[in-house]
Amino acid sequence: MNSDYQPAAVLGAIRKLDGWLQANAYQGYEPFDGLAGWLRPLAFGKLGRQLVVQFFKRCSWPVRPLFGIYPATSTKAVGYFARAFLKLYQATKQESYRHRAADCLRWLKNSSSPGYSGLCWGNHFDYQTRLYYLPKGGPTVVWTALSGHAFLDMHSLTKEADCLRAVESIGRFILHDLERRPQRGGTCISYNPAGYYPVHNANMLAAGFLSRAHRATGNQEYLEVSRQAAAYTLNCQQPDGSWWYGESENTRWVDNWHTAYVLDSLWFYYEASGDAVAAEAFRRGCAFWVKNFFLADGRPTFYAGAEYPVDIQAAAQGIETLCSLSAVYDKACGELARRVALWTISNMQHEDGHFCYRITKRGRNSTPMLHWGQATMLHALSCVLLQEKGKAV
Repeated sequence: MNSDYQPAAVLGAIRKLDGWLQANAYQGYEPFDGLAGWLRPLAFGKLGRQLVVQFFKRCSWPVRPLFGIYPATSTKAVGYFARAFLKLYQATKQESYRHRAADCLRWLKNSSSPGYSGLCWGNHFDYQTRLYYLPKGGPTVVWTALSGHAFLDMHSLTKEADCLRAVESIGRFILHDLERRPQRGGTCISYNPAGYYPVHNANMLAAGFLSRAHRATGNQEYLEVSRQAAAYTLNCQQPDGSWWYGESENTRWVDNWHTAYVLDSLWFYYEASGDAVAAEAFRRGCAFWVKNFFLADGRPTFYAGAEYPVDIQAAAQGIETLCSLSAVYDKACGELARRVALWTISNMQHEDGHFCYRITKRGRNSTPMLHWGQATMLHALSCVLLQEKGKAV
């Protein structure tokens, strides 16, 4: 496809997606929302909850309403919307986008999970994974750090003191509500406050947010905690440059977007610290990720080199991280980001504007996932558009 066509294709996809979001009141489903319906009281124990969650995650038929599961707003989605609108404002200079971003941030502050040391966010439904169970509203550092970047983005543009206060509040949650344990020459930050759950992408998302927060506030404690968290993940890097999802036996896999989270966060840490060890690990991690998670035509892969499944989260995070890497690792990543964006638009966006959830060997799951697909793709495509304007993402 001719490169002259790329900006128009991306902008057209953004407009179609934004139209779908407005028509659907910024609501949708999520892959793990199975416990939001009337089956919840019948799901006994961990196994019962997992079975219900996995049924709806894998089901491509539109049966959720039959089980009392309806489209809803997601706190993580709103964080991504805010970041997307800010990038669209930078790319287009349309004030309406900045106002929409500000509305999102106000909504987030009013929707924080109560009872913690600072602002934090979680799912709007009960959630069971192989590692832990979280009731509705239980916050995670993944949700919180990713939404926290929206406040940092707004502060970098406007220098609004209220955004900085929100950043400091999020910092209090990470420092005071999440367990940290010394491991592997560093300290790992737990995924959520419900127990100690060491996962590399969660640990590094916390470190990356704290690193940016340090640069915005000058708080040295943020930098020291991020240094210790980064040391843990750096010491766990595999010889080929990859990271497992986690170090326990049942979390030893490597996938696309969790690796991308680590890389994004590692770069934020390096910018704040100048750590040469982090810089070398970042280069090795980038080389592994770029080589292994994208096919020649731009198709993003879930696992290294695997054609299926194609997951919209891998596509969106792949586009976002490639745009970032084009400025700090290899300019060729910018062209790859555009190729992935165009492949995703051509193969996963429906006529009504929404992006499907997954493509597998057996077919397509077109369920309109909100944060997992629509919010992350709006942000990813805004990154491409901003890059086309010659601005850093």
